Amino acid sequence: MNLIRFALRKPISIMVLVAGLFFFGIGAIQDIKVDILPKMNLPVIYIAHPFGGYTPDQMEAYFGKTYVNILPFANGIKSVETKNIQGLMIMKLTYYENTNMAQAAAELGALSNRIQAAFPPGTQPPFIIRFDASSLPIGQLVLSSKIRSNNELQDMANVYVRASFTSIPGLLSPAPFGGSPRTIEVNVNPDLLRSHNMTPDQIVEAIRLNNLTAPSGNVRIGDKNYITPTNNTIKEVKDFEKIPLFKGGVQNLTLGDVATVKDGADITAGYALVNGKRSVYISIAKAGDASTWDVVKKLKAELPKIQSTLPEDVKLSYEFDQSVYVINSVKSLITEGIIGAVLTGLMVLLFLGDRRAAIIVILTIPISIISGVLFLKLFGQTINLMSLSGLALAIGILVDESTVTIENIHQHLDMGKPKALAIWDACKEIALPKLLILLCILAVFAPAFTMVGIPGALFLPLALAIGFSMVFSFLLSQTFVPVMANWLMKDHPKTAHAPNITDDEAEFNACGLTPESEKDIISQKKVMVERDDFNNDHKISHFERFRIRFMKTLDRLFPYKKAATFGYLIGITLLAIVFITFIGKDVFPKVNSSQFQLRMRAADGTRLERTEEKVVLVLKELNKMVGKEHVGISSVYVGQHPSLFSINPIYLFMAGPHEAVFQVSLKDYETDMEDFKDAFRARIKKILPDVKISFEPIELTDKVLSQGSPTPIEVRIAGKDKKRNELYANQIVEKLKKISYFRDVQIGQPIHYPAMNINIDRTRAAELGVDMNDISRSLVASTSSSRYTEKNTWIDEKAGLSYNVQVQVPLNQMKSKNDIDEIPLLKNSLRPVLSDVATITPTVVSGENDNLGAMPYITVTANTYKTDLGKATKDVAATISSLGELPRGLFIEPIGMTKVLNETLSSLQLGLLVAVFVIFLMLAANFQSFKVSAVILTTVPAVVLGALLMLTITGSTLNLQSYMGIIMSVGVSIANAVLLVTNAEQLRKRNGNALESAREAAALRLRPIIMTSVAMIAGMLPMAIGHGEGGDQVSPLGRAVIGGLLFSTFTVLLILPLIFAWAQEKTSIKSISLDPEDEESEHYISSLK
Repeated sequence: MNLIRFALRKPISIMVLVAGLFFFGIGAIQDIKVDILPKMNLPVIYIAHPFGGYTPDQMEAYFGKTYVNILPFANGIKSVETKNIQGLMIMKLTYYENTNMAQAAAELGALSNRIQAAFPPGTQPPFIIRFDASSLPIGQLVLSSKIRSNNELQDMANVYVRASFTSIPGLLSPAPFGGSPRTIEVNVNPDLLRSHNMTPDQIVEAIRLNNLTAPSGNVRIGDKNYITPTNNTIKEVKDFEKIPLFKGGVQNLTLGDVATVKDGADITAGYALVNGKRSVYISIAKAGDASTWDVVKKLKAELPKIQSTLPEDVKLSYEFDQSVYVINSVKSLITEGIIGAVLTGLMVLLFLGDRRAAIIVILTIPISIISGVLFLKLFGQTINLMSLSGLALAIGILVDESTVTIENIHQHLDMGKPKALAIWDACKEIALPKLLILLCILAVFAPAFTMVGIPGALFLPLALAIGFSMVFSFLLSQTFVPVMANWLMKDHPKTAHAPNITDDEAEFNACGLTPESEKDIISQKKVMVERDDFNNDHKISHFERFRIRFMKTLDRLFPYKKAATFGYLIGITLLAIVFITFIGKDVFPKVNSSQFQLRMRAADGTRLERTEEKVVLVLKELNKMVGKEHVGISSVYVGQHPSLFSINPIYLFMAGPHEAVFQVSLKDYETDMEDFKDAFRARIKKILPDVKISFEPIELTDKVLSQGSPTPIEVRIAGKDKKRNELYANQIVEKLKKISYFRDVQIGQPIHYPAMNINIDRTRAAELGVDMNDISRSLVASTSSSRYTEKNTWIDEKAGLSYNVQVQVPLNQMKSKNDIDEIPLLKNSLRPVLSDVATITPTVVSGENDNLGAMPYITVTANTYKTDLGKATKDVAATISSLGELPRGLFIEPIGMTKVLNETLSSLQLGLLVAVFVIFLMLAANFQSFKVSAVILTTVPAVVLGALLMLTITGSTLNLQSYMGIIMSVGVSIANAVLLVTNAEQLRKRNGNALESAREAAALRLRPIIMTSVAMIAGMLPMAIGHGEGGDQVSPLGRAVIGGLLFSTFTVLLILPLIFAWAQEKTSIKSISLDPEDEESEHYISSLK
């Protein structure tokens, strides 16, 4: 009341406050950070620890298990998962919610330093990185050239491009993908080595002695202090060939006599292909507190400068830009907001016929939204897909406050009151119900503050966006709207059915109760209904005709109010249960994106060159299928990452040279991507029958929600016996393949990797004068690189950078088992060779060892075809159950998106129940009646059923977005119910007749309820249709709101009056007050006065 009085007495102050909100709100819109997803704060940390050349078994034993043994000293760790491949261990640490992750990362760094001594000699420190939405790439910076090799591009990307990123605040990036680090290659010829009785290790030793990294001293001569550098580090690459391979004597044997030296690159582990040609790209990520849009905008602005530092033949381009989704979503929000506001204004104009009133309602929408953004910024939130969904949803709701106020002003003007008095009475009359309505709507979002994990992180910004906008909408309806109504609206001429207002009635209005004049209007309308002569009265508006027909229908239902109540409650509840049981369920709406990611697996251990050949065939098939002009860009990474870039596998994990990951963006190609993927699978199966493919998430939202799972369906089989794990995994694969909608069913690890098992006879080696050190050093230099046994570096004085020097046997010279047999082991001697001291047998090993804690596991992965995740989850659970009782120590469980789905839906269902319970208590406190509170909540089942029915009809699933729509429509339906029941209860306490009170309240509140519902539905239509970028992701939200409102409006107007009339039929009109001095209490004692 005081707020309204202040607004009417000081209108200029209100305009100043609104102008201030608008001004600072516009500033906040320009400054607020724009991200794709809200701050997730996922309690996950990754450790990447490399050791070049080690087998998966060695990585598991020396690194993975060592970490597992020390990690119990760390606080808050929930689970430990490790992946061990050749040369690398990646560990995923999941912490409990509310763990201080900054402290956890620091503690982890200290522990890793402490156990450094337990690792093999020469171990480098690990990379430790937080995993969050901000950790994932938001685009790729591609370097391409028609004349340069990948290795040259790799060096340029490292030296020039990444060095420029320091000028772009908030930008992060791992090492470039696609090339190998620049390296001085010393490629020895095995035949020449044998002819000179030398071993590869002698070459390594000669380079170590002749290319030293040593400090320089100082000499003080006269007045000068001279630095005394030496040429202990070789100056030019070609000078390496002059290194002598002898000491003393007159032998003129040099390194160039047995090897070639070139400025090249590390042994190739993988390639990147962009549009089918070898290229290099840099994954672009952002720091956790940076704005995605700002980072991308500044990077694009910096590209011309970076381009100028590169040769003219090298081209830079920014591809797979994820920021466009949120920017286009902002544009869609503006468009939807304008459309929603216009439609809302048209609804007001249609029902009230007042253009000025429609303008007032429309003005409150942008002011409320802008004010909401201002407070989102003040509370540290960002503009992201979820907060945008909240603002888009708020557009439809914001009309409720102002529309109800404007409609009530019209009702009072129709009574013939002066404009100022009508506005004061109208605003004052509904101030308390509107406050209660606001609290009810806010209450449905209260669970957002208690949710944890991914649901909580996604729900909170949406709830805050709606909450702030709703609060400002309420404040504007109490201040801005009455002021603007006084300035813009006109007095109404007294209608034929409107009685005069007396001074007594004006005084009665000041008490905040329903005016008697309103009773007179309803009474007159009731008489008209009974006379049935409205068809002859041309002065009655179309809406009044509708109101009279509505009242006739309601009158026919009142005699059956008890049966209608029970029939409604039982029927609607059963139908809601049926729909919620059978409707499809997903974590997030499926998007028909024009981008896709595909993982291709050739046979385990296929060499890199052969895998690349298969990749080229797949790309050609893609061009044939969609047309080359429709492939916007394709980016493929083939093989493993270089061991020096151990952080890259966290961004893109590759198990071996037999794997390749495609990222493809189609343009101007309209199709159902589910059908496209299925057809593409069939074509690949036809041309490459031995190749397995699996589509993986490419959208950032899907990657975050999957928490690292490559497919929606992932089943983990864990147990100490690896053979038994494989046996059960194969059973699950066969069972899932029999279910028609599963696709890409396969075991996720390369467990049949080819190997040459070299079994050394130590006794024989000792007899021939060699030991394990001699053998291993020669073997590593011949089959890999001396970099793993003897680090040596060279300085490029022009660039001022150092590079590795490594001895290796060219891969093309180790072509058979015989070449391995002939590796020399003893210097200055033709014999022994490796075959003299070892037997070499082909075998099969595991190419990847995964562990949960210390327990080995393998996974089965699968995609689905046109089936919701909920159904797939049930069938996977049934498949696991069909295996029968599992052996002791064997554990099989679904993980990945299946686990997230169950957690999300459980959290949302609990949140909805908590919200309804909170509203029940709030209403009970307001009405001082649990019965009235229960009556209002009878509209909730209708909301749920309506939303579920609309989702089913439109082919949508029950997911995070549609659940938000259901929760929102629950709040709005309760708001409409409060509007009606508040009026009915006031009338009942005055006349003692529940049925008549319900009837009159329904007639009186018919127009505001229909207006707000229709206006909100109109505001939600653009969202529900789902046009624009990201429309598929938010359309289920709009559809759920529309369905829920349609059913709840029908229920509030036709069913709720019947329930109220039956429930309150015998309720006393006396207050339940226990105060003996309260005149309305049945305990009132007059003698106390």
